[in-house]
Amino acid sequence: MAINLQKGERADLALPKFTIGLGWDVNESHSGSEFDLDASVFMLGNNRKIPADEYFVFYNNLESPDKSVKHSGDNRTGAGDGDDETLTVDLSVINPAIQELCVVVTIHDAANRKQNFGQVRNSFIRIYDANSNQEILRYELGEDFSIETAVEFGRIYKRENKWRFEAVGAGQRGGLQEYVDRYAG
Repeated sequence: MAINLQKGERADLALPKFTIGLGWDVNESHSGSEFDLDASVFMLGNNRKIPADEYFVFYNNLESPDKSVKHSGDNRTGAGDGDDETLTVDLSVINPAIQELCVVVTIHDAANRKQNFGQVRNSFIRIYDANSNQEILRYELGEDFSIETAVEFGRIYKRENKWRFEAVGAGQRGGLQEYVDRYAG
């Protein structure tokens, strides 16, 4: 049975291989352009920086150099039920220098399109065993991010040689570039 987390809660990740599913819906009342939400992972070392650009996994870099994180590719519409974008993770082959995976979702071209996460609903992150399709944990973002264009959904981090997941749910207004500026080495 899956663990349902609230913002700030943590859970152990005993399974070394899993899939991260991210999903969202756009409010019917939105106006203007189509929404394009993008999932990204920043693979961070002890200094909370990516060791090289290739450790930033997103729609233009679908796989980390150690092959531990793989992105499903850009879903430009978010149409349909279930996961809109997925990331497969294999912690058994991760570069030992990596201590944290920061999972963010951003709205592509949000400023020009006048879009924000207040126009998005039913956002979630879930971790599941891809072999059995059994959900391990889930975090549903219940907040209304009325001005934010990017949200850190969660993070997977290593402490005392164990991997854990934290439900973060922290938004910011600077889009993807703010995360790149924060985590680039």
